[in-house]
Amino acid sequence: MPIRPELKALYPPNWPELSRQVRFERAGGVCQRCGRPHGYHLQVLPGGRWKHPETGHWFNGRGRRVSPPDLIEHLQMRQTKVVLAAAHLNHDPTSNRWRNLRALCQRCHLLHDRMYHLAQRRLTLRRRLALGDLFEGPYRIGMNLKEYETYYG
Repeated sequence: MPIRPELKALYPPNWPELSRQVRFERAGGVCQRCGRPHGYHLQVLPGGRWKHPETGHWFNGRGRRVSPPDLIEHLQMRQTKVVLAAAHLNHDPTSNRWRNLRALCQRCHLLHDRMYHLAQRRLTLRRRLALGDLFEGPYRIGMNLKEYETYYG
């Protein structure tokens, strides 16, 4: 994941090298949670199941081998490219001890940071509502979140 500009000062100057060591030397270029290999285009299903590009075996979101999908599930299959990132397990970018860093693919990193992303989503919604109060006047009575997002974008 790219580092947001306002958080860049929290990371050490050697972060690119440290991140590379975590992802490729220690983890061997695979996600340390689900086992997805870096740089490959994988066939994936919505629930997190994925097909290994070399062996053809199917794995679940925790890296355990599972049965292949049925015909109906094949219709939901899509392709994704795996990119590993070095993730802080305690969500503190100033804590760069080896045991606090893991190599995670996009999916596992997003799941790990899920509570942070939900909080950011709530803040963004509140900010938009506040700006609407200031500049766009009162809202329609009974407008729910879905209607708001459609109406205000």
